[in-house]
Amino acid sequence: MPKVLITGASGLLGRAILRHFNQAGWATLGLAFSRAKEPLKKVDLTNKEEVRAVFENFKPDVVVHSAAERRPNKVEEDLEQSHRLNVDSSAHIAALAKESKAGLIFISTDYAFDGSNPPYAEDAPPNPINTYGKTKVAAEKVIIETYPEGSSILRVPVLYGDEEYLGESAVSVLAKLLLSPQPGSVSSYELRFPSHTSDVATVCLQLASRCVQDGGDTIRGIYHWCGDEGLTKWDMVQLMGTEFGKSTAHLTPCATPSPDVPRPRDTQLQRSRLEALGIGQHTPFQQGVRSTLAPFLLPAN
Repeated sequence: MPKVLITGASGLLGRAILRHFNQAGWATLGLAFSRAKEPLKKVDLTNKEEVRAVFENFKPDVVVHSAAERRPNKVEEDLEQSHRLNVDSSAHIAALAKESKAGLIFISTDYAFDGSNPPYAEDAPPNPINTYGKTKVAAEKVIIETYPEGSSILRVPVLYGDEEYLGESAVSVLAKLLLSPQPGSVSSYELRFPSHTSDVATVCLQLASRCVQDGGDTIRGIYHWCGDEGLTKWDMVQLMGTEFGKSTAHLTPCATPSPDVPRPRDTQLQRSRLEALGIGQHTPFQQGVRSTLAPFLLPAN
C-alpha cells in the first residue's frame, strides 16, 4: 500500500486531497496546524525538526504539499511569516523528499503570471504582480533546484469545493453578498477559471499514482490545471443568484482593477501536459456551485 503525506490537510483543498487518497486505498497522513484535529497531525511546517521527524517516522512514497498562506492581503500584512511558510518550508520539504526518494507534488498558483498574455503554457516565464504570487514562484524555483528529478509543480486557479463555512473560498465569499441586504459592488474586471477541489484532488491522485507506478521517471516538472469556464466574480455571483433564486439587484459590477493588492486580469492556464497524460477532471461551474452552496443557500427540509 503506497503512502502519501499531505500538508495543509485541514484546508479547503487539503481536505479534498486527503479524502481522495483515502478512498483510493492509500495509507495517508495529513498535517495541519491552526485547524488540526483527529485524525490530522499537528505540525508546524516552519519547524524543521518537527517536519523531519514526520518524514523519518512515516516514510512517504509521495508528498502533496498544499499548505500555504494563500490570501494575498494576508501575505502583504505579514511578509516574514508568509515567506517562512510559503518559501522556506517548501525548500525544506523538497530536501526531505529528495532524501526519502519520495515523489513531491507542490501546489502552486495561476498568480505566477501577470495576466497580460493568456493562455499560459507550462513553460511560459512567470511574472507575478503581487507578493503572494512572488512567494509561490520563489518556492517553485527552490523546489526544482533542490529536487528536479522527483518534484512536480501543479499550478491551479481560484478553488471552491466542500466548504466548512460560507466564505472559506474566494468563490463562496460571493454568496455572502447574495445573502446581505446591503448594496455592494462585485468585480467584473478579473477573469478567472475556477476549479472544484475535487477536480484538483483527482489530478493529484492521478499524478501520484503515475509517480508510484513508474518510480517518478516521467512525472516531474510543471503542470497546469484550471476550469473550462472563464468567469469574472460578477459572472459568478449572477450564476449563483440564478441557481438559488436570489436577487442580485442590490449588487453592481465594478470594471476597474482591485484597489488594494494587485491581481492579474486573466491567468487562463493551458493544460497540455496533463491532458497528454490522460489526466484531469472538470466539474462544470454551475454544477459545482449547486453542490457546494446548497447547504448554505437552500432552506433545510
